[in-house]
Amino acid sequence: MYHFCMALVEVDAVSKSYPRRSGLRTEMLPVVENVSFEIVPGETLGLVGESGSGKTTLARMVLGLVSPTSGAIRVLGVDIAQASRTQLKAMRRHMQPVFQDPYAALNPRMRVFDIITEPWAIHGIDAAGTTGPPHSNRSVVLRIRAAELLREVGLDDSAMNRHAHEFSGGQRQRINIARALALRPKLLILDEPVSALDVSVGAQIINLLRGLQRDHGLTYLFISHSMPLVRYLSTRIAVMEHGRLVEIGEAESLCAHPREDYTRKLLAATPELPEPKTSGTA
Repeated sequence: MYHFCMALVEVDAVSKSYPRRSGLRTEMLPVVENVSFEIVPGETLGLVGESGSGKTTLARMVLGLVSPTSGAIRVLGVDIAQASRTQLKAMRRHMQPVFQDPYAALNPRMRVFDIITEPWAIHGIDAAGTTGPPHSNRSVVLRIRAAELLREVGLDDSAMNRHAHEFSGGQRQRINIARALALRPKLLILDEPVSALDVSVGAQIINLLRGLQRDHGLTYLFISHSMPLVRYLSTRIAVMEHGRLVEIGEAESLCAHPREDYTRKLLAATPELPEPKTSGTA
């Protein structure tokens, strides 16, 4: 049972260090240092910084894939480090990742139908999101629900019987998003979801994510090195440099009046996002 919590995610003074050999000694190399923030339901928190700033490590800690060296991360009021296996599995139904590389994230030998329905099998639930014995016409319900998910991300039902390797990068990322949506999560952790895509295709994916958030009341942790991209999608922005959180605030205010030189550098480093197309499934 989850405790009521205003914030969906609470990151409280979190640090992460890894051991590194230095001659005959082993030193601890800090990757994330004393980071705190909250994510409230329905918002998009954009986490922005250059490569090596600690963004992905922080995301992996929120997902419970990496344990913090110090500090605490609470999801739905539960401390991930103190959670039982049962609690972790339940929490992971409510937060799903979409990773950077749409090619590596999908098994090329699997049919799209099997990719999208796999989360239901892993979590022991049916396509309606309920647990219990399989329904007599389970396969029919699965196909109907999988087709609905594909349409939500702009793909045709015929994609179900094809294999992942048959699709373009943009289409594969749409399949990744459909799989992430299968469990109807509260939070999507989007780790550089368009950086491996052509700029115009990436703009279409960002437009899709905005629409899905509006339609389903989703909450996003959106990670990127591109400040204009983060500004386009985010409610608030958190700026990371060398593992530290150097600035956080409302997206428009932070971009219009950045306090830190590093934030101004990020704003100047990349061009504005092109206007997303409203059609096509690149």
